[in-house]
Amino acid sequence: MTAAAAPSRFRRPRRDRGGDDTGVSARRWFTPWLLIAPGGLWLLIFFIIPLFSLGRLSLENGGLSNYSTVISDNSTVIIRTFVYATVSTIAAIIIGYPLAYVIATKGGKYKNLLLALVVLPFFVTYLVRTLSWKILLFDGGPVVSILHSLGILGENQGILGSPFAVVAALTYNFLPFMVLPIYVSLEKLDRRLLDAAADLYSSPARAFRKITLPLSLPGLFAGTLLTFIPAAGDFVNSELLGSERTVMIGNIIEKNFGKEFFRPELSALSFMLMAIILIGVIIYARLLGTEEIA
Repeated sequence: MTAAAAPSRFRRPRRDRGGDDTGVSARRWFTPWLLIAPGGLWLLIFFIIPLFSLGRLSLENGGLSNYSTVISDNSTVIIRTFVYATVSTIAAIIIGYPLAYVIATKGGKYKNLLLALVVLPFFVTYLVRTLSWKILLFDGGPVVSILHSLGILGENQGILGSPFAVVAALTYNFLPFMVLPIYVSLEKLDRRLLDAAADLYSSPARAFRKITLPLSLPGLFAGTLLTFIPAAGDFVNSELLGSERTVMIGNIIEKNFGKEFFRPELSALSFMLMAIILIGVIIYARLLGTEEIA
């Protein structure tokens, strides 16, 4: 029996391509919008609308002059806030990058355990973690006693209320946000590149500088954002561990936003904080200049 004479039941039925394909194309076009609709609705209700209301409030009772007023009145606090956030971020990089590198390259079968130890503080609420630093650093505590015995601190000197206490607590509280993204980047690193560098007589330091560090920049970028942004907006560490000379922008907003008279100026201060952070992030991304980041 030839192929032409084969029974009709073996022939593949023809499809009407007109109506079916149109329906499939329509569904394929509509599906992505259905998937992003819940997240988009959430952002609209809880982010865009409140942000619009905050912007409108910042222009009441003075308009753009509210921005110049808060800058002139709080210039020292603004500078201090970004200095604290920058220093704590740099400290987190200095501590977090070697830690992530050791876990990713030397952890072996203990990687999961080491990562669990990194995130273990997150099982305790943020407030309790900060209060634990207050217990450690108070004038009669073990840390101050050791520093007194070593002669690092004077007899009447303490740590609580100092910039060091605030920056140290910021670094501690946000350190896991630095370690985990860097670890993910290092974990994805192709080890054959390092073997090839060794075969070409490259030193370990040069291989790290030319291969490991550039390929881990996306993780470093993400960790920097996850550390710097919440540190710049934080007020708990300064409130519990600092003093009047360590006040940050978040403390001013938190204490005075309930007072209706200050709301336009504080809204302007909040908007200015977001604008400075956004500009800083864009500049930082350009300076880092990796394709994955761009």
